[in-house]
Amino acid sequence: MAKEPAVPASGDDARLIERFLEMMAAEAGAARNTLLAYERDLRGASAELEGGMSEAGRDDIRSLGESWMTLARSTVARKSAALRRFYGFLAEEGLRGDDPSAALPRPSQGRPLPKTLGRGDVERLFDTIAAEVATGKPLALRLAALFELLYGSGLRATELVSLPRAAIRKGSPFLILAGKGGRERLVPISDRALAAVEAWRVHVPGDAAWLFPSGKKHLTRIRLYQIVKELAAKAGIPPDRISPHVLRHAFATHLLEGGADIRALQTLLGHADIATTQIYTHVDSARLVELVNARHPLVDEPGSAA
Repeated sequence: MAKEPAVPASGDDARLIERFLEMMAAEAGAARNTLLAYERDLRGASAELEGGMSEAGRDDIRSLGESWMTLARSTVARKSAALRRFYGFLAEEGLRGDDPSAALPRPSQGRPLPKTLGRGDVERLFDTIAAEVATGKPLALRLAALFELLYGSGLRATELVSLPRAAIRKGSPFLILAGKGGRERLVPISDRALAAVEAWRVHVPGDAAWLFPSGKKHLTRIRLYQIVKELAAKAGIPPDRISPHVLRHAFATHLLEGGADIRALQTLLGHADIATTQIYTHVDSARLVELVNARHPLVDEPGSAA
């Protein structure tokens, strides 16, 4: 798909867009691709408003939104989100006394729920891994280390394959990763994962830079996807139901089911926005209802008077 051409912004718009992007990078820790998307959408809106985006009123913004109605809902939602963030920034900085973004369209697109795996599926995967490890083959030990870190620590695929050889140290229950936007986060390493990594590291050349080397570099994300799907097929799980990211979702889902605090989960997953983490609450509605009924302070204790 061809990239949308960059649109020049003029006057105050150009200067304020630059300030906004600097804020997003420095304070919000936005990733490069996020910044490029904001810049593209804001410059495009500035061009449509003939360089008057920063001073546009609600009527101008409403007309702008109406001009987007032939676009996909996801595109309209993205453009609207960029402008809302921009006008919020102007208001916070005292550069505008009002915020016209209420006039922007709010297409109801419904955020897709993440794919996940049941506990039974996870158990089948690890039973299959145990059978592979029993063969004594080094690649089976690599398989165990990869899956223990994917499911047990919630690592992203890129984070996992690019782990340095010495990133995980014996006896250290965590590692610190620089994730999206350069944000650091603490990643827990279970005893199972530590043991699996130690068993695999014996077979990693001492001069290797990566924990999962492949040729002169590290294992690729594509190869990791293939490994995950190959194991799923052996475990009797349809390969289209699973990916490294699905295992990360399973990590989050099962922690929440086990009673993890959503703020702690946000930190573990490296989400900048709690709203991203809150999507996992869909999996545990039954437990939440039970929790409210059992722990609400106004619920009568068993045997108490009505």
